[in-house]
Amino acid sequence: MFVKQHKIPSLSSNSVRLGILLAVVGGFLDAYTFISRDGVFANAQTGNVVLLAVKVASGEWRGLLQFILPIFAFILGVLVSEIVKIPQIRQALHSYRRSILILECLVLAIVGFLPNNVPNTVVTVCISFVSSLQISTFNKLDKWAYNSTMTTGNLRTATRAAYVGFTDHNQEAKKQFKEFSGIIFAFLLGAMTGTVTTNYMGDTSIWIASGLLVIALILYHRDRGYLPRPISSK
Repeated sequence: MFVKQHKIPSLSSNSVRLGILLAVVGGFLDAYTFISRDGVFANAQTGNVVLLAVKVASGEWRGLLQFILPIFAFILGVLVSEIVKIPQIRQALHSYRRSILILECLVLAIVGFLPNNVPNTVVTVCISFVSSLQISTFNKLDKWAYNSTMTTGNLRTATRAAYVGFTDHNQEAKKQFKEFSGIIFAFLLGAMTGTVTTNYMGDTSIWIASGLLVIALILYHRDRGYLPRPISSK
């Protein structure tokens, strides 16, 4: 008799499955904040910078904070994601990526409990912070850089990979095209889901995104050996 361990597909910080889950969350959050929070983009800070510039150039000083604060929250998220990589802190956390996923889950869960009379800026600031953490921590798909909360760069990468793959018969480029197409579709699916559920459920629909991050966290735990894997004996 011997114990045989089933081989389970790995889910590391740069795996395709994790990338797809995070892309769904990214699309969901952008749709959620745009629909329910005054048309502010929580993920794509380019949109907030442009809207801020339009307001300033038009002399409309009222309401500038709804664009300024998410930008600063995004910057704070980047700083936090770098601070947890400091050797002493990283060692204390055991896995800084796991800690970031937990933090994301908690923030989004709390947002869902906020009463309706809480200013929209509070919510968009929280989500911008979460988006920044995700972008800064999970930025690799296999060996390629990608973005799980914005799709412009992914679309450029997928298009270039398709051209190289099918003109030069490059198998590596074809693989890249396939994986990035999956990420783009996942982002689109997340945005559609966010639109439908936000219109139907309201502010508490954010718990769906938090639930997806819980799934990602569980799978990540399993891959890193924090959870036991099933065994069978013969």
